[in-house]
Order: sequence, then structure tokens, then C-alpha cells
Amino acid sequence: MINKEDERLLSLLRNNARMSISDLARSLDLSRSTVQARIAKLEQNGIIKGYVVEYGEAYISNLVSAHVSIKVKQKFTTKTNVELRKMHKISALYAISGEYDLIAVVQAQTTEELSHLLDDIGNLDGVERTNSAVILETKFTR
Repeated sequence: MINKEDERLLSLLRNNARMSISDLARSLDLSRSTVQARIAKLEQNGIIKGYVVEYGEAYISNLVSAHVSIKVKQKFTTKTNVELRKMHKISALYAISGEYDLIAVVQAQTTEELSHLLDDIGNLDGVERTNSAVILETKFTR
């Protein structure tokens, strides 16, 4: 388990993963070596898995995003998931209940690029059908 200081450290890193050890230490009122040790422990215990690039609003606002529902033949599930993971325009893939088996969150720079991506997904072995919903506007994210 993590303690309150680790929670505060994680919160600071969530807001800015590039924050320097010195700035983290000052914010937490801890020594640099203590902060470094805590980060190393959180990484070692798998609590911090990695650090990612978060796109800025100027870039995201120019992308075309969609949710793609995917129906997969049962015997092709693993192979399809592997192939979908290779498609870098898919930012997330969720297994769901209901008529469809998966929902992919996709992002492209143009509607033409999105159309090609949807064709690529639909043409995968094991994909029976897809249904796409283009995101028109983001009201909020958390």
C-alpha cells in the first residue's frame, strides 16, 4: 500500500510528470534523496508504470476522434486484439458486454485518414462488423 506522502507525490506527478526532483522535494517538504527513493520504490512496486506524453489542446482539437464498436468472431479474439494493438492510431481498446465485443478509441488527423483506419479495422481477420461514432465535441474529460 502507499502512504499519504506517496499519494501527494503521485498527485504532483500526475499534474506534471516532468517536474524536477528538487521541485517535488520542495512541494512535499522532503529531501531530494527521499523523493528519489520514493519514486524508485513506486516504480519498482509497479505503482508507477511509466511516463507518457499528454497532447496539448492545440493538437487534440485538430484530430478527428471516433469510438469504433467491433464485433469479433470468438476464435479470432486473441489474434484480433494483437492486430489492433499494432495500430498506433488506436489510443484505447476496451472489452465490452452487449452486441459488440470491443470498443476502440481512434484518432486521426483527417477524415480521410480515419476512413482508411476504419477500413483497416474492418478488414482484419475475425472482424465481423464495426459501427463508428465520430466525436463531434468534447464536453469535459477527467
